[in-house]
Amino acid sequence: MKARHLILGILAWALTLPALAANRADVPMAENLQAVGRQAESRQVPILLMFASPTCIYCDRVKAEYLGPMVDDPAYRDKVIIRQIEAGSGAALVGFDGRKTTHGAYAASQKITMVPTVKVVDGQGRELAKPIVGLLAPDFYFGYLLDAMNEGLEKMRGRKN
Repeated sequence: MKARHLILGILAWALTLPALAANRADVPMAENLQAVGRQAESRQVPILLMFASPTCIYCDRVKAEYLGPMVDDPAYRDKVIIRQIEAGSGAALVGFDGRKTTHGAYAASQKITMVPTVKVVDGQGRELAKPIVGLLAPDFYFGYLLDAMNEGLEKMRGRKN
């Protein structure tokens, strides 16, 4: 009997891990890209935009394993601003130009056809690195993110054009 309760307890604990990881993997939703752009310009850091969908399991994985931890890690606060755009969503958004739009319309204007897509942009919304489309080889994905972020950071700080 005790073994059965122990196994059930372990199973219940294991089943809560994805929920705990999801709570720690919060990637802030974009609300006002113009304001974020001004922040990026004043801090001289790029903006990492993750285009996602609520039904995309690969998006969930990117948020849980890569971007969520980066958002929470103080080491990245002076290197990047991370925001999420929900492709196809009617959620309100202020664009880099100050105009009101929606997440879905903005994603369409950026020609997002696959999620997750990550773009590193400057405070005006101009691309600073090649977009990362899909969840490429998971073993190398964090390296791709760091390369794009660092390329954007160098361009924002004027070391490379």
